[in-house]
Amino acid sequence: MVVFQVKKGDSDTFLYETTCEALADDVVRELTEIWNLRIRLAQLCGAIREMAKYGPMKPPDKAGLDEIAEKYNNETIEKNEHYQADPTGARTGNGVGPQLTETIERVAQDTESILSKDLAARKVAVSLPLLQEKLDNIRGATIMAYPMGLPEWDTVHLTIQGVEGLDGTAAGQEILDPDTAEVWIASKCLDRSPGRTVADRLGRNEKTKVIAKMQKPGAGAPGREAGVSEEEKKAMMAYYFKKQEELKKIAENDEDDYLHSAWADPKQLQRSLRGQSDHIRAPGLR
Repeated sequence: MVVFQVKKGDSDTFLYETTCEALADDVVRELTEIWNLRIRLAQLCGAIREMAKYGPMKPPDKAGLDEIAEKYNNETIEKNEHYQADPTGARTGNGVGPQLTETIERVAQDTESILSKDLAARKVAVSLPLLQEKLDNIRGATIMAYPMGLPEWDTVHLTIQGVEGLDGTAAGQEILDPDTAEVWIASKCLDRSPGRTVADRLGRNEKTKVIAKMQKPGAGAPGREAGVSEEEKKAMMAYYFKKQEELKKIAENDEDDYLHSAWADPKQLQRSLRGQSDHIRAPGLR
């Protein structure tokens, strides 16, 4: 299998497997779907935690802090037994309770484990069915919490349905169009022309592994990968700092007490061969 390591940064990467005979256009489309679905899942992990704690979202025209609405607008705020005021004022504050919160947290952690860069370090590839399974788990947990469904304006509901829930967010700017998305490998864009295959760009070795980057059209070639990783850079800096400290200590030490050490004695070898050393004696000598 040909392995694509798609990198969005040092902290966000995933592996994708394909074959040399796969059409380049099909590969780019599937990579784009995986890319977009990973962004949605990452947003949902945080959103469902907020939903569990603070309940569903208020209508857009009712958003605001409950304390202010009660104090200055004389509004009556509906509060259930698990009420906890949302500090942003976007949600009702009526959470789902400890048991369902624990369930939702487990679902969020399970989803985050699939989105982690550690998955690539363990050489585990990501696929659409795997990501779709995590999305279905989030949908199921949401239905358990709110059997009647979430409001149509709730970002959790919108993000489960599609990318509409990401409108107006930084994550929404990263969504790619499957028809125009570009995959760059070694400073060259993968040709999506009809009939072109992965082998036309990478050759026919099925054991090939490449680093790929995805972006919107017209952005040009992405930046090259650094020669050393951040971990290697930190290790090198630590090593040279330690070396520098050792050299400083040597430069500051102007004492000659080391001359009394055995290793500094120029006649140590001569005495040891004659059996005159404190530790080594020639055979027959006492």
